[in-house]
Amino acid sequence: MADFDILSVADLRKSFGHGHDKTLVVDGLSFQLRRGECYGLLGPNGAGKTTTLRLCLGLTEPDSGDIRLVGMPVPREARAARLHIGVVPQADNLDPDFTVAENLLVFGRYFGMRDSDIQARIPHLLEFANLTGKKDAQIGELSGGMKRRLTLARALVNDPDLIFMDEPTTGLDPQARHMIWDRLKSLLNDGKTIVLTTHFMDEAERLCDRLAVIDHGRMIAEGPPRDLIRQHIEAEVVEVYGDHALAWAQAQGKELAPRMEVSGETVFCYTDDAQPLLASLHQTPAVRYLHRPANLEDLFLKLTGREMRD
Repeated sequence: MADFDILSVADLRKSFGHGHDKTLVVDGLSFQLRRGECYGLLGPNGAGKTTTLRLCLGLTEPDSGDIRLVGMPVPREARAARLHIGVVPQADNLDPDFTVAENLLVFGRYFGMRDSDIQARIPHLLEFANLTGKKDAQIGELSGGMKRRLTLARALVNDPDLIFMDEPTTGLDPQARHMIWDRLKSLLNDGKTIVLTTHFMDEAERLCDRLAVIDHGRMIAEGPPRDLIRQHIEAEVVEVYGDHALAWAQAQGKELAPRMEVSGETVFCYTDDAQPLLASLHQTPAVRYLHRPANLEDLFLKLTGREMRD
């Protein structure tokens, strides 16, 4: 295929409602994906991530802006573009009336694929999802992790160039999450391109080559995860907790930590040199603490805030 960006979005805007109730959900978003990368969209609930995905897929009409998906203008040529796309939705929407293999077969027909071509792909897809022994199982017999892996395999039935994944590991136990991560890494190694939304910061940090932090429909940061952490966050974090953590923070911590945040009974101290903090804490046995390097969750909370979003 040509050298165009596999997904290009320019000055995208979308609002819902009318008059005084009108809400701007996507506010001037612009980004481009390179082939073979995993690009993350991070943001609190209501930040506009899912709407952005729907706009990119041509499922929602934008108010303004330009979208090119695998080189085709969206929404005008969205149907043709989606033939080259795979989608893993937030909620599994497998058909309970069909077996595992039948779900793959029927889904492949939506892309105009011949049954013989789909049947030829099914063994590979089942192996990829670690479901070879479940070929003839009913959907109701599968665990949550199995259903999620089948949904991922189903998104690959048309051998897509680009895969959209909307919170692919939500609700899974750690073992299932790690298996999904392993499968996603193998897709990237095979040259696939992934757009990922997630609330798991460790997931984004492990998988994403670049990511965008979105809040209130606007992009507030973009770049490789480690670069963004270095740009926005001090190098070290000391989490102080316990009954006397707040008292310690008032008496000593605020003098030693360049930046401090309190969430519940935990005091987060951000610094480029943690030794003075650790020395003070060592002399304060009534508190407990954790010393660690700054991570993507620290970046996310600094940029979007700690308050809950519904």
